[in-house]
Amino acid sequence: GLFFMNSIIVCTILTLSQVFFSAAAAYAFSILKFKGRDAIFFLFIIALTVPGIFLVLPNYLFIRELHLLNNLLGIMLPGLFMAPFAIFFLRQFFLGTNLSIVEAALIDGASHFKIFWRIVTPLAMPQIVTLGILQFIGSWNDYLWPFYVGSGEPSSTVLTVALGVFKSQTPQGSPDWAGLMAGALIAAVPMVLLMIFFGRRIVGSIQASGVK
Repeated sequence: GLFFMNSIIVCTILTLSQVFFSAAAAYAFSILKFKGRDAIFFLFIIALTVPGIFLVLPNYLFIRELHLLNNLLGIMLPGLFMAPFAIFFLRQFFLGTNLSIVEAALIDGASHFKIFWRIVTPLAMPQIVTLGILQFIGSWNDYLWPFYVGSGEPSSTVLTVALGVFKSQTPQGSPDWAGLMAGALIAAVPMVLLMIFFGRRIVGSIQASGVK
């Protein structure tokens, strides 16, 4: 139960944070006009090509210097604000926003944050929900980083890591396959439910991003 709740907490906070900041960045890269916008966005595209394994060591040293090992915040911090794929994903939809609506709102005195929050975001809400589901699934299935940072204390161990630790700590003889499979089933149920209820929406939104 503790490991399941840790996973829920980590995935929920990561998903909400990544979606909000990625949507804000996507709004800036698609609606706002400023010098160097395309060059900065190109750097985000380059970040998509960097294998995540290359960032494990520097991120681990950074978290260790902050004394956040065996802490849920340490697990979340590297991905709390940075999600290049999410920015790219949402930018594709924001580029299709009718700029006349944005210009009319600016003339009426609305700030860019108000335009982003009250106009652009509601128009892309189906895609934002889809992105949130994809980010949640990715965070839920993550194993390597939570294992390095949070496997030292039960209070910071997520469910995927707990299953691996459970298998490695099995006494001599064959592993407790019944207990391991039960834990794996518990870990899989939330993802299966998400795909059952939102699978068509995910596929439709991704196809729409390709059309745009």
